[in-house]
Amino acid sequence: MSDVKSTESDENVQPQTEASLRKRKILLGLLGVGIVVSAAAYGVALAMAEDPSEKGLDRAVESLAATRPTAVNLRWALDGMRRHLSELSAEQRFAAAIARAGEIAEEDVAINRAIGEHGLRLIEDAHRRKGRRGTVQILTHCNAGWLATVDWGTATAPIYLAHDRGLKVHVWVDETRPRNQGASLTAWELGHHGVPHTVIPDNTGGHLMQHRMVDLAIVGTDRVTANGDVCNKIGTYLKALAAHDNGVPFYVALPSPTIDFSIDDGIRQIPIEQRSADEVANMTGRTADGRVETVRVVPDGSPVANYAFDVTPARLVTGLITERGLLRPERAALASAFPERSAGH
Repeated sequence: MSDVKSTESDENVQPQTEASLRKRKILLGLLGVGIVVSAAAYGVALAMAEDPSEKGLDRAVESLAATRPTAVNLRWALDGMRRHLSELSAEQRFAAAIARAGEIAEEDVAINRAIGEHGLRLIEDAHRRKGRRGTVQILTHCNAGWLATVDWGTATAPIYLAHDRGLKVHVWVDETRPRNQGASLTAWELGHHGVPHTVIPDNTGGHLMQHRMVDLAIVGTDRVTANGDVCNKIGTYLKALAAHDNGVPFYVALPSPTIDFSIDDGIRQIPIEQRSADEVANMTGRTADGRVETVRVVPDGSPVANYAFDVTPARLVTGLITERGLLRPERAALASAFPERSAGH
């Protein structure tokens, strides 16, 4: 399902070829960093239906990898697909690619469920600190929910589990300009799950923290360095600064494939995508009579900069919620928890 269109209509987008999948991701920004892995794996399978040769395999992997340079787990999945399929004959590749893509999707569900269980303990701890009275107030940014993954989400998984187990939670949802993933996607998800929430302008989080209206922040990520720097949707760094200044725990929920042990300094080494100026200059929404319209909010002739991500230094991160537990944002902790991924780095 197109996450861009999902809150306006339950329109299913069904690309029939790898090229159409790639084109849709580039033009519509369809996919969250979690589900992009599964979608790309199926994209390789679609490519194998068209051209199962070695050249066709290489072309599919490289073209799909280029759609999201920030997402290290995309490269991890595509390289894994290439290794798996390279050992097979051309005739075997399509069926094998479909099977492996299904396995990747199921792995994503299991990882996110585990992240939810470990993150749930943090919400339970916050509830205990409040004397087991009142509501745990959680702030999140962008969309790291089940629309961005195969299921559960990353940052939202602990919230859903807490809500389902009877804990009173309330989520402050950053609108997340310019694409408004929080206002349109996260709010839509939480509403369908029955989780109390309030959409806020991006600049409100600091004010809420100053007035002790946030107990903890949980966000997702596109990439985490070996030293624990976090690359996520633009605006995350500002939330982390506000949380640090106000003593609010700031957690990052991540599946292990988003850890990049090949780099240490996120600010210097992670490429930051600059996306279309139209994303900032234009806004799309539903009119009073139900039509979906796009309007321009920036004067003609005014230049626009649209950096899609920023990097939060590890020193501002309280902890990393992974499928293997809560970790300190540092190389030793990450390498110890995921030795199979850190080997050779």
